[in-house]
Formats: sequence, C-alpha cells, structure tokens
Amino acid sequence: MKVTLIDKMGSDLTVVNAARVSFAKESDWETITPAGKMPGILKDSDEKLIRFLAKHNHWSPFAHCSLQFRIKAPIFVARQLVKHQVGLSWNEISRRYVDYEPDFYDPDIWRARAEDKKQGSDEDSNVEWIDRDTRTGRLHVEVYELAKQNYKKMLDAGVAPEQARMILPQSMNTEWYWSGTLYAFARVCNLRCKKDTQLESRIIADMIDELAEESFPISWKYLQNRD
Repeated sequence: MKVTLIDKMGSDLTVVNAARVSFAKESDWETITPAGKMPGILKDSDEKLIRFLAKHNHWSPFAHCSLQFRIKAPIFVARQLVKHQVGLSWNEISRRYVDYEPDFYDPDIWRARAEDKKQGSDEDSNVEWIDRDTRTGRLHVEVYELAKQNYKKMLDAGVAPEQARMILPQSMNTEWYWSGTLYAFARVCNLRCKKDTQLESRIIADMIDELAEESFPISWKYLQNRD
C-alpha cells in the first residue's frame, strides 16, 4: 500500500487570512525560513486563531487549503474510504479500460476474529488456532492465482474487460487520485486513524495523516486535537 502527495494548495497562513478577511485584515509570517523548508513561522496570535477555529468547528477557512494524493491499496480498503464524499473528489483506475495483469495485497498476518463485537478483528492475536494453510494465507494465494489465470483466459477468449473483471477478488490492488480540502481530510483521519478502524484502512489514513501534518503543521495539530 502506498500514499503519494501529488500536490497541495495553501498553507497555515491561508487559513488565517481566510478567517481574517471577515474583518478586512490580513496577516503575514512571523519569520521566513530558508528555501525548501516550511514557508514560515506563524505569529502566536495567528496560531491561537487557528486553534479557536478548529475548536469551535469553524471549518470554512480550512476549506481554502487542499491536498491531492495518489493512493494504492486493495479494493476492500478503497471501498471503505470512498464512503467519505463531502469536500473530496475521487478518480480511480477502471478495468473497463485496462486489462494488464492484476496484483494483489498479501497481509503479513491473519488476525483473529474479535469475540466481543460483530465486526472487526483482534490485532493482539492471530489465527494460530486454525489449520496452517489458512493461517499462512495459502488459501488466499490459491484464490488470486486462479483468478488471474481465469481472467487472462477470458480476455484471450475475447470477453470484454468490463465483464472479465467480475471474477477478480477484493484483494486486488487498485489506484486512485483523491483530492479535497484540508478540513475534509481531517474528518477522514479523525475517523479512520482510530484503533477500531480496520487495520488496512488505518494504514492508509495514517500515511495521509503524516503527509497532511508536514504540509499544514499548525492547522493539522488542532484539527486532530493534538494541542
């Protein structure tokens, strides 16, 4: 799985000035850092303003900043994350148009089913109590190898890719562009970085979290309640 920051727009100062324009005011950096580093250091009063905006859910100033990612993850992760729609745009590889050999996600371990809830897993243990083939994921490998073979057979026989793709399992990796406002991605990470989120989705959210923090360190700190 992989998350790459493709582009970003704005800075912590953008958030500040989007809020201060209501009073016909504008701020600037306290100090400018060397080229290649963070654009500058905010004034204390501007950081306090960002903290106030985040604490009281004044989200619109954060919507003037944006992030764009290219993400690679298995389909079952993508289908969880695409549920987040507000303030976000999504464009994904389509197997109606491409028919190269698919690749698949292989987990390092197979987690045990959680005993105290209807969904989820127990990350503190793995499935040592079942047969070795299942525990090592051999069954998974057998499934996706057969799927690859049959997918190729269908294409070679002239079946349209938009139908042949139906036999490919949810562990197949996909890629997408995911763009949106800083505030929208903060909502994603506030939900998907929690421990009760499925681990694989949390891995992607954690990578987004890290890249967003590097790009907007002050805003992200308060949007993620890290003060």
